Amino acid sequence: MFVSYKWLQEYVDLSGITPAELADKITKSGIEVEGVETLNEGLKGVVIGHVLEREQHPNADKLNKCLVDIGEEEPVQIICGAPNVDKGQKVAVATVGAVLPGNFKIKKAKLRGEESNGMICSLQELGIEAKLVAKEFSEGIFVFPNDVTVGEDALEKLNRDDHILELGLTANRSDCMSMLGVAYEVAAILDREVKLPHPQVSTTAEKATDYIKVTVEAKEDNPLYVAKVIKNVKIAPSPLWMQGRLMAAGIRPHNNVVDITNYILLEYGQPLHAFDYDALGSKEILVRRAKNGEKIVTLDDAERTLTEEHLVITNGSEPVALAGVMGGANSEVQADTTTVLLESAYFKGATVRAASKDMGLRSEASARFEKGVDPNRVRAAAERAAELLALYAGGEVLEGAAEADTLQVEPAVISITLEKINGVIGTAITKEEVENIFSRLQFDTTTDNETFTVTVPTRRGDITIEEDLIEEVARLYGYDRIPTTLPIGSSKPGYLTDYQKKRRIVRTFLEGAGLYQAITYSLTNPTKATQFALETREPIELSMPMSEEHSQLRLSILPQLLDVLKYNLARQNDRVAVYEMGAVFLANGSEELPQEREHLAGAITGLWHEHGWQGEKKAVDFFVLKGILEGLFAKLGLENKVEYRQATIEGMHPGRTAEIFLSDKKIGFIGQVHPTIQKEMDLKETYVFELSLETLLSDAVAPLQYEAIPRFPSITRDIALVVDQATVAGELENIIVEAGGKLLKDVHIFDLYEGERMEPGKKSIAYSLKYFDPEKTLTDEEVTKVHEKVLAALAEKAGAVLRG
Repeated sequence: MFVSYKWLQEYVDLSGITPAELADKITKSGIEVEGVETLNEGLKGVVIGHVLEREQHPNADKLNKCLVDIGEEEPVQIICGAPNVDKGQKVAVATVGAVLPGNFKIKKAKLRGEESNGMICSLQELGIEAKLVAKEFSEGIFVFPNDVTVGEDALEKLNRDDHILELGLTANRSDCMSMLGVAYEVAAILDREVKLPHPQVSTTAEKATDYIKVTVEAKEDNPLYVAKVIKNVKIAPSPLWMQGRLMAAGIRPHNNVVDITNYILLEYGQPLHAFDYDALGSKEILVRRAKNGEKIVTLDDAERTLTEEHLVITNGSEPVALAGVMGGANSEVQADTTTVLLESAYFKGATVRAASKDMGLRSEASARFEKGVDPNRVRAAAERAAELLALYAGGEVLEGAAEADTLQVEPAVISITLEKINGVIGTAITKEEVENIFSRLQFDTTTDNETFTVTVPTRRGDITIEEDLIEEVARLYGYDRIPTTLPIGSSKPGYLTDYQKKRRIVRTFLEGAGLYQAITYSLTNPTKATQFALETREPIELSMPMSEEHSQLRLSILPQLLDVLKYNLARQNDRVAVYEMGAVFLANGSEELPQEREHLAGAITGLWHEHGWQGEKKAVDFFVLKGILEGLFAKLGLENKVEYRQATIEGMHPGRTAEIFLSDKKIGFIGQVHPTIQKEMDLKETYVFELSLETLLSDAVAPLQYEAIPRFPSITRDIALVVDQATVAGELENIIVEAGGKLLKDVHIFDLYEGERMEPGKKSIAYSLKYFDPEKTLTDEEVTKVHEKVLAALAEKAGAVLRG
């Protein structure tokens, strides 16, 4: 809802309140003001000019040379390209030095050799949207009525010296879809009076009932229909102030009759419709449900086919309007209309909403009927419209109105105690304060001790229960005044479990290592359900799957991650690294629910890093992924408990796959996807891992201990061992660590040799061993003693000999 600040001042005294301050107060009371727009912000120097002379530009077919009086000593020459500019018009002129929207500054110029001292403006050039400009001025300049004064501020005459508040209304506050509804709200907030319009209509001796009869068959859909007749109207543009207000509210001006119905729509929130009485074709209005297949051409010139669900206004035989949504083209007010039949009615919201949805027509009228209009404004809105038609269209209003009235609406009466109000809000508001709030809202209230009996006006259809009254008290008392309290109880503040903390560590580490988190479906197809499973069990089938592709619960996350890689590679992402923490499902027989376990899986492919300037590229390999896992294990304090053992797993490369053990318990595997699967899925060389996250994070870790920086030097010894080719380097490392005791602080492999100088069936593995004692400097004798113990253990347990 767009609310004009200037227009609102006609109903509520806003002195001392700026538009920004008003917006803040309305927002604090519970209705969000989404923005405040200053219509003439940044604009200046636009005045009303009078075109004294117009002639063809001597050097351009589509330009006019105009002599314009702008209220200064001498008229000025302006070159104008508008097709509708002419002598005698009052127009908007941006003078030299004026500023238009977009900070466009007007300067003296020469156009095709002729001097131009300003610019004759269209409404679009003054910042008004093209869709809001009347059709006659949509492709040219705007022409003012002749009664305006030359030299006056053109923006003020167009009602652009205004501020527009955009209200973000919730569905229950349909009362504020009108200026009067907003006026009631603002008056309550500011504790000021509401000045309502009081229509005074002079009528003729003729009666409306002599011209029209109203019959309603669908009484439930239309319990009240009021028809007034206005004769001898003269179709013309509506007053300039009215056009300005309509455009500011987002409605395009048409003519005085249509504009007045739209004006009342904004003012009262009551949709009206004006029929050309002579085009109606009868003296009867019949409101009924449409017949299946019945057709109507609406005002947008579209033919629409109706059903029995739609409510129509007819002339007794054929439809002339789709009730509450849009009028028919066959009874539209035209330039030659002289007698107007004015409709003001109360339509059931659900019926209007169904028709609006079916026809794809959502209008300002339908929006208000859908949310609910005030039934007690139906007649008042018709009287106000009749007054304006008499005033601005020269119409003669016939006495009375033709009506069909079966409407029975009683205002809601709600009782509530002061104790409940304070108990819910958490305040100590006094009885007098509550009475004052209800008085400001103009709710009739009686008080018995501390019990309030409130009669809610029909304009506030959203208030039906005690809690609604409590909300009204709270918001007008001020949400910012409600004291802040902490909950009372013995509960402790929430915290993360150790498992949850470790999950966050895992996620943070992997993302820091360059992997993106993926979230994939737990449902898969029979082929992928058991692929790469850490524990083989019968897959769990859904009893009613949506499709074969999602018919079973997964036993492994990796098949879905490979699909993620395939999707990205197909879109020319040459480097992809993803991980997922998700559930797998293990069957426990047909009588028990499946066991749900949390796994961690990852997949990488393509380039690991690339430095184009240095010409460096590194593709992913087994050791890149193994390094990531080793870093993760170190982060979790498990680096000394994890062991890698070569393995053969279906779907994995036979020579580049290892099982991962934690404290001698298998928790997962790491390796390269089998080349056959890579080819089938159009993958590059791809490396994956999958771990039982529950097992990994549940393992006990010793408390973190810090060590001082060493004061004494360490001693390093390198050894090259000749062993059988089948010997695993990790086994040798375990022997070295066990034999080295407390003095051996670090051991790592740095070379592997298998060549022609090596005995067949043998290989050479080189290790670097670091010895260190934090209490003293080691001597060669001490190191040699331990080192020889290491070599003896290697010879005894692995048959390893030093390479000569």
